[in-house]
Amino acid sequence: MGRRFRGYAALGDSFTEGMNDPGEAGSFRGWADRLAERLCVDNPDLTYANLAVRGRLFDAIVDDQVPAALRLRPDLVSFAGGANDALRPGFNPARMGTRLHEVVRVLSASGAKVILFTAPPPSPRLPGAGLLRSRLAGLNRIVARVAKRHNAFLVKLDEEEAYNDGRLWSDDRLHMSPFGHAKVATDICTALGIDPAPDWLTPLPPVTRTAWSSRRREDLKWAQGHFGPWIKRRLTKTSSGDTVSAKRPILAPMREKETP
Repeated sequence: MGRRFRGYAALGDSFTEGMNDPGEAGSFRGWADRLAERLCVDNPDLTYANLAVRGRLFDAIVDDQVPAALRLRPDLVSFAGGANDALRPGFNPARMGTRLHEVVRVLSASGAKVILFTAPPPSPRLPGAGLLRSRLAGLNRIVARVAKRHNAFLVKLDEEEAYNDGRLWSDDRLHMSPFGHAKVATDICTALGIDPAPDWLTPLPPVTRTAWSSRRREDLKWAQGHFGPWIKRRLTKTSSGDTVSAKRPILAPMREKETP
């Protein structure tokens, strides 16, 4: 059994918000919800906040979500950010590393244990995956150094060959599928020294082979439904998260208390 935590706050972007892992009432579940559910097994009174919002850049996560988390005073915080920055010009992992060092220092000084992540390799079906992989590798080296310096939990998603499996990625080729989120939650539990939930270990469905013409139709559908809108947001300087707020802005119990 790992350490019992009383309050967990998740900070980040769409990765932490849970896209594209369907939850209840049209929301997303994701690895952070899964982790909170698993932590409740050891502590039924656990409270959980998820401040992550899709599309957020690294600086916005630091400026908005870190102060909010400090006010909540959880004893476990996960921080994941920077992948959206890696998709844009001017990406500067060294500058982000300086800020990340301060983030982890401040969160640790508040009494919280911090979880950091090295980013997994992008979906092999994502155009430009090679360039993005190179950029994320630079960020990952810095994240690993910060985690070591502050004795933070480090979840090394970049070292997992499993993330090269297309079944762990959703149709938009940028966010994880439910299988991917379950895999991330499993890797976090390993880092924390606790057993993952048994249902996360469900075998992946068989790989389906598709004809060349079918793959080209899928590529066209992806370009029209995902890549085109992403380009439009870049040109108009808008974000998919402009009208989205945090799904769990305060620490609240994961489980409803039973009525006597």
